[in-house]
Amino acid sequence: MRVGVPTEVKTDEYRVALTPAGVRELVDAGHEVFVQAGAGVGSAITDDAYAAQGATIVPDADAVFTAAELIVKVKEPQPEEVDRLEPRHTLFTYLHLAADTALTQGLVESGATCIAYETVEDARGRLPLLAPMSEVAGKIATQAGAFVLEKPLGGRGILLGGVPGVAAANVMVIGGGVVGMHAAFIAMGMEATVYVFDRNLDRLRELDIAFGGRADTCFASTLSIEERLPDMDLVIGAVLVHGARAPHVITRSQLGLMKRHAVLVDVSIDQGGCFETSHPTTHSNPTYEVDGITHYCVANMPGAVPITSTYALTNATMPYVVQLASAGVAGAVVDNPGLKLGVNVAGGRVTYGPVAHATGFEYVPVDEALGVAA
Repeated sequence: MRVGVPTEVKTDEYRVALTPAGVRELVDAGHEVFVQAGAGVGSAITDDAYAAQGATIVPDADAVFTAAELIVKVKEPQPEEVDRLEPRHTLFTYLHLAADTALTQGLVESGATCIAYETVEDARGRLPLLAPMSEVAGKIATQAGAFVLEKPLGGRGILLGGVPGVAAANVMVIGGGVVGMHAAFIAMGMEATVYVFDRNLDRLRELDIAFGGRADTCFASTLSIEERLPDMDLVIGAVLVHGARAPHVITRSQLGLMKRHAVLVDVSIDQGGCFETSHPTTHSNPTYEVDGITHYCVANMPGAVPITSTYALTNATMPYVVQLASAGVAGAVVDNPGLKLGVNVAGGRVTYGPVAHATGFEYVPVDEALGVAA
């Protein structure tokens, strides 16, 4: 198969979807790889490094989309990329369609088969292609929150870990999944006082053991969150519903309970945001204020550390890319039921239930859309 790697064009996005090691795996398996010139620069990967492993370097995105059948990316396609998609294409990337009806419409109209990293599952129901970026985003969320708490950045002017004689900041993490766990680990490492909220008691037990008693684990009822908010300096939203729009766990009216210039960091912003007052921001302009509360809602947090993020992501995606290239979509989804769950759009139809529900499109089973036996 002919595999294409375009340069990411989302604002402040420096990752790339394939490393030279990935090129080598594909070439050794008999596939052709076309990489846009400069695609790896943001991740410190040169064109020569790709070429040395057998990639063909092409001048622009048009050349990539023209040459390739399988397009691998990092972020959701931007309008100019959607316009390049054709029914012959398979797109493999993060999509986050539940929060973006317009993008869903564009992908449906393209006729392309679109597979979302974030809804692929493994045999245990985990999200293996979301996990590495969740690990990075969780760590960045605490780093960013600590920075934004500084007075010149719009925060309260408090040091996360305090100093002898001055209390540490209070940090609330809502959501005890991969993002929340890593956010809490960094906050504990910075010596903050940490509270982690989740609705899954078994998960809270696991976290209590993992944290060694260094953080308080709390059941995430509306009242329990509301009662803690007045004491919090930093709140990290790390709520995930597989493939669906994130629920709001803090409303605008609840902002009035918080300290002035406390900070909200919304890691769920790709899925619509878990705070009612959230809207996407960029690394170049990351914060804004609502009712005296500073919001940090960067929609591609891992893009700030592309060397780490690119290699972490492609370590996870590479086996799936090789499987898609070798077996084709129809063969790959039969062989790998977890990959089938990643197919969000195919044949001009929405094939993932939560996306169809969130965007108002009719849901069509993957097998029917692809024309393969169930």
